[in-house]
Amino acid sequence: MGEHYFAERPGAASRRRSVDLVLPDLHLRLDTDSGVFSPDRIDPGTRILLETVPPPPPAGNLLDLGCGYGPIALTMAIRAPQATVFGVDVNQRAVTLAESNAKAAGLDNVRFCLADELDPALRFDAIWSNPPIRIGKAALHDLLLTWLPRLTPGGLAHLVVQKHLGSDSLHRWLDGQGFPTERVASRSSYRVLRVAPRTATPPAPSTAPSTEGPTTP
Repeated sequence: MGEHYFAERPGAASRRRSVDLVLPDLHLRLDTDSGVFSPDRIDPGTRILLETVPPPPPAGNLLDLGCGYGPIALTMAIRAPQATVFGVDVNQRAVTLAESNAKAAGLDNVRFCLADELDPALRFDAIWSNPPIRIGKAALHDLLLTWLPRLTPGGLAHLVVQKHLGSDSLHRWLDGQGFPTERVASRSSYRVLRVAPRTATPPAPSTAPSTEGPTTP
């Protein structure tokens, strides 16, 4: 897939266009560009997440993890006008587009920045994400272990993942990491997972020598 949307500064030549996000409660026209995630249409997983997720908390801090050009964060901002919404990404082109799209929509309760620029002390009452599965399992796990612990005690994360890209194994891994996880929607091979704050630190892998005897060939 070449240089993908998770490059900090995409080398793909700019080719601006726009897409429409149409949901029962809103209609946004969003500018997109080459070198960002799903530049030619609203990603089906993103649409399924936004059509099935419960309303966000009406106030507090909300997070769109991997915001791209902003469809999830802007939807959160519209649905929770008294909340402060943060959108983070590693892609500077995407962050710039998201800022422009927020301004065009007249939304002043949403902030976009590179992921490492956000105050690490912030905690979130909700996290919505179409996570970047294609960065690889190890990097994805690191990403989720960085952000999911920043849920408030009553907060919830909602993640949308395709089944053939590992939604079921991710579900099991999250449970194993101490984050109670439930599948709350399933449509067109996509799964929406609801993740609660960690209840316990997962046990470390055992390093004790085996007490089993030798096996017989």
